[in-house]
Amino acid sequence: MWERIREIMRKEFLQTLRNPRMRALLFIPPILQLLIFGYAVNLDIENVRIAWMDSDQTPESRELRAAFEGSGYFHIVAEPQRGEDMQELLDHSNIEGVISIFPGFSRDMQRGTSAAVQILVDGTNSNTASIVSSYANQILAAYAQKARAVRNRRGAISDAGIAPKPSVYAQSRVWFNPDLASRVYFVPGVVVNIIALVTIILTSMSIVREREIGTMEQLMVTPIRPVELMLGKLLPFGVIGLFEVSLIVSAALLIFGIPMRGSLLLLFGCSALFLLNTLGVGLFLSTVSQTQQQAMMASFFFFMPALLLSGFSFPIANMPIAVQYLTYLNPLRYFMQIVRGLFLKGVGIESLWQQMAALFVFGVLILGLSAMRFHKRLD
Repeated sequence: MWERIREIMRKEFLQTLRNPRMRALLFIPPILQLLIFGYAVNLDIENVRIAWMDSDQTPESRELRAAFEGSGYFHIVAEPQRGEDMQELLDHSNIEGVISIFPGFSRDMQRGTSAAVQILVDGTNSNTASIVSSYANQILAAYAQKARAVRNRRGAISDAGIAPKPSVYAQSRVWFNPDLASRVYFVPGVVVNIIALVTIILTSMSIVREREIGTMEQLMVTPIRPVELMLGKLLPFGVIGLFEVSLIVSAALLIFGIPMRGSLLLLFGCSALFLLNTLGVGLFLSTVSQTQQQAMMASFFFFMPALLLSGFSFPIANMPIAVQYLTYLNPLRYFMQIVRGLFLKGVGIESLWQQMAALFVFGVLILGLSAMRFHKRLD
């Protein structure tokens, strides 16, 4: 039995590596996704172009401007004097926001009353707008805290020993990704994308190719049993999937400097559980496709919704409630949580056992049902 499976595996490896289309699927998607998500896709907001409208022209307003310029996030590119000029800058997308200082800003600051500052943000890109608004509010809060501290010290000196009123301020600290770098968040997710995309497409196309060129009938008249044929077809792509994991993890560590705080052995073990799901899906798609083109389209039809609902780009908690429940049927969701937990948090089995159990259960069900359908098609 194992000799026949080994021969089918050898044939599958030779056929896959000899086919230019298959070789392209092995190497081009990992390279492209690494380059795109490692270098091109960057959600970090830096050098935000803003306009500065100062209707107060006082040392206090100039100090606030210096705080914005020194933050490293904002770059003042225009100083409109009228509302029409500001509107034109926003309409032509020359700026992402406007900071407007009203008359009396310095007077209100010295009196200790509320001093209004208007922040106008271009909301065309909602994600960028929310981040820019958050950065601006943080700078204003820090400036107000500093001004309050100065006023309290002056009050302590002038009030003949009366202590200033205590103030409370919050200090934030970010765990796991202190620099909030998009690359650290996205690159680990590429492991999930690559292993899913490559194994699903290769598995579905390989089996369909046998049927398309007429060699499936030749295999069926040999002493090879259906279960041996299925294992001989699936196991090579499982090995290829683990190779892709090794490739992406090595690139993440050596090229992009992504931290790997968890266990590599646990990562490969979870990858094997995930392969039960992807190989099962590829096997099922091969039974509903007649040509390699159909198998390719069916693979993308499954992969793209599964990727979007995995939490790779968009937080699952922000999705509608019905869609959130739907994601529990998506194996990519669980493996995405495992990979990011291992890379960024360094968690172990005690924190990931639920995701691992889900992958095992779904993998056994998907692979089992697909194997039954494959066996029926052969009969």
